[in-house]
Amino acid sequence: MKVLLLKDPKDKESGPDPYIQELGLYRFEATLIPVLSFEFISLESLFEKLSHPECYEGLIFTSPRALEAIKICLKDQSKNEAWSKSLKQKWNTKPVYVVGKATASLVEEIGLTPQGEQSGNAEKLAEYICSREKSSSSALLFPCGALKREVLPTVLREKGIPLECLTVYQTTPHAHLQESLSSYFSQQGIPASIVFFSPSSVKFCLQHIQKLSGDFINHIKFAAIGPTTAKAMEAAGIPVSCTAESPTPQDLASAIQKALHLHNCSVPK
Repeated sequence: MKVLLLKDPKDKESGPDPYIQELGLYRFEATLIPVLSFEFISLESLFEKLSHPECYEGLIFTSPRALEAIKICLKDQSKNEAWSKSLKQKWNTKPVYVVGKATASLVEEIGLTPQGEQSGNAEKLAEYICSREKSSSSALLFPCGALKREVLPTVLREKGIPLECLTVYQTTPHAHLQESLSSYFSQQGIPASIVFFSPSSVKFCLQHIQKLSGDFINHIKFAAIGPTTAKAMEAAGIPVSCTAESPTPQDLASAIQKALHLHNCSVPK
């Protein structure tokens, strides 16, 4: 059975994509189609703020892209030296909150110690932060994307926990998205399942998928990587067959396996 993953492939230097590997264990033939492109902005402002850990209570990361922005900053030799010599150690005396395991591993790559990775989504991370932080004069620094959801900022604001948001990337559709989807459907046919990995992937892909699937769209089991994406799918009128319990390859593969075998799934050849 074929599964279409609407996500960016993992960095090739890090080996095979873990979602394709895990789905392969269930004998699913998975294909990745990159959906999003990212433009990084305000990088000088980002590093200026990172250069003053004494001004902040800690850091929050809810997206791997925010860590990519920091990595781009650290390609500059003088910035990298400043980070390695003192800034990293100073930030490590403060909490670094993350939303999931993928973001946690990137935080570790820049030498920081993450916490909260078991949260899995912004709502649960906000609860976790509120259980550990008290209202103080210093804000938590939150590098984020232009399309960030307001759940986490709203919850922290209600609890009196100061937050400073800085937009460090903008999201646009991948340049080859429509071409890649058309090629997949013409060569591979209708997949048994399609997985959305973000609300943006729903926004940018749904219309193309509806057109390419035609009357066969009702045969497809649509899966979500988490509750936020599932809500976006439901709002767009997509029936959500399953949602991963947590945003990991293992939980996603297990959810798809159950969804496809609980329903009599007849997919056209």
